[in-house]
Amino acid sequence: MVLNPILNTLVFGLGIVSAAFLISWACEAVQKDISKALAIAFVALIAVLPEYTVDVILAWKAGADPTGPYIHYAAANMTGANRLLVGLGWPLVFFLYWAKTKKSLIFEKSISMELIPLTIATLLSFLIFLQGGIEIWHSVVLIGIFILYIWMISHSEIEEPDLLGPAQSIGLLKKNFRISIIAFLFIFSASVILSSAEPFVESLLDTGESLGVDKFILIQWVAPLASEAPELLIASLLAFRGHALWAMIVLISSKVNHWSLLVASLPITYSISYGVPSPLPLDARQLEEFLLTSAQSLFAIILLIRLRLNLIGSITLFLLFITQLFFTEPNARYVYVFIYLALSLFLLFKDKKGIKQIGVLLEDFLNRIKGSNMKKLY
Repeated sequence: MVLNPILNTLVFGLGIVSAAFLISWACEAVQKDISKALAIAFVALIAVLPEYTVDVILAWKAGADPTGPYIHYAAANMTGANRLLVGLGWPLVFFLYWAKTKKSLIFEKSISMELIPLTIATLLSFLIFLQGGIEIWHSVVLIGIFILYIWMISHSEIEEPDLLGPAQSIGLLKKNFRISIIAFLFIFSASVILSSAEPFVESLLDTGESLGVDKFILIQWVAPLASEAPELLIASLLAFRGHALWAMIVLISSKVNHWSLLVASLPITYSISYGVPSPLPLDARQLEEFLLTSAQSLFAIILLIRLRLNLIGSITLFLLFITQLFFTEPNARYVYVFIYLALSLFLLFKDKKGIKQIGVLLEDFLNRIKGSNMKKLY
């Protein structure tokens, strides 16, 4: 047993990083047998397993002792991970892409499959803030959003992928053997991530706590740095290898996961541990962070509705994220909320194209639902 928390962090961190490499290869190779959209959603779901593990542990401990300290941290990790994903992950992928091309990243209309569910979940998140906690009925709606998202992308067409390196070697195998290898890689990687996430986070907490750092800050930022490592690494690898659009979709899909299924799991876990159905209460500090996360999510969506992400937008996302780390007072959080909302309204209404584009994306989304239903009939 390794007793040194720093050594623990390195050992379990390397396990997570190694598993992320395996997931990235399996995700590429699996496109030969399922649609790229479904493969992306699958890898996004597996990559957020550390996040689910950490949040479920916090919510469970909060339910077991509602008057204890964990009730004050139950949503902290989730809000930190969401903002890290959008404020650091999205710009990182774009900067890697821009460094090679000096161009904006252009999306296809099919991104409606991610943006529409994400928009609905974001609008609901503002209601959660107003109600002061995450209700069971919120979880039901959010789970429904996630199921609809998975159902839609499962009906996407299969395209012949352009595989490289280890993924190419896997893709050349005979179908039955290939599927077995891919399944093993996913299961093994998920097992490594699940078994490494908690001790990795605990080691980070032990290391940080010895330095006298606020526990809320540790849970909100240090723990997500560990749990988000697979997603950020996978996206960075894809972007570095010339698949920036795919990398962005992985992160957007992860955001859908975070903002729907992950949020939904918190009151359910809390209720099971508490013993009776109950909403997950959020104290004043968690509510501030929740509102700030909602505002950032809305701004990120508005940035993408024109089907492009440019340099200015990416820099803005990054700067608004990185600077807020140095201002933790409640008044500062509300200032950032105002900035996000003001920028969202400015981008949305500075010309009519933004509002029209929402209609275009919604129409594409509804057409895909109809198309999926027609496929089922035949």
